Amino acid sequence: MSSKKDETQEKSESTEEAMTEEKQEPADQQEAKDKTEPADQEETKEKPVDKGKAEDIEKPLEKMTVKELREIAKDIPGISGVHGMKKDELLVAIKEAKGIQEEPVKKTDSTTSELKSKIRSLKAQRQAALESNDKKMATIYKRRISRLKKKTRRKAA
Repeated sequence: MSSKKDETQEKSESTEEAMTEEKQEPADQQEAKDKTEPADQEETKEKPVDKGKAEDIEKPLEKMTVKELREIAKDIPGISGVHGMKKDELLVAIKEAKGIQEEPVKKTDSTTSELKSKIRSLKAQRQAALESNDKKMATIYKRRISRLKKKTRRKAA
């Protein structure tokens, strides 16, 4: 009987040794993988970057998404029905609640006659630049003239 016990013990010991050897191989492979990866990648894996609400506050309201605006509107007690609102409605409601005044957009509209007089003066400057062989300034004036011509065409339409 003792021989049978010895045989079973030997088998179990040999299987345990085989299992420990199998466990060691993957560990060796893992170490090899760790050595090939750069250290900075490991650091980024450990420290995930979270976008906090501080970044949302810094962003202007018009640039925010509807989801971000809803989150802000939920925190304001005077606003109700946030989920049914569209972006424009959310912007108006948040600005009213926070007391933000919309500044009117300043347009520098010029009349067509003013634009044409600018074009004439730029043409004269361009002609002077061409006569003095200043090709760089001539191309700059040409671009300005073409931009002003586009503006006059837009006004006419």
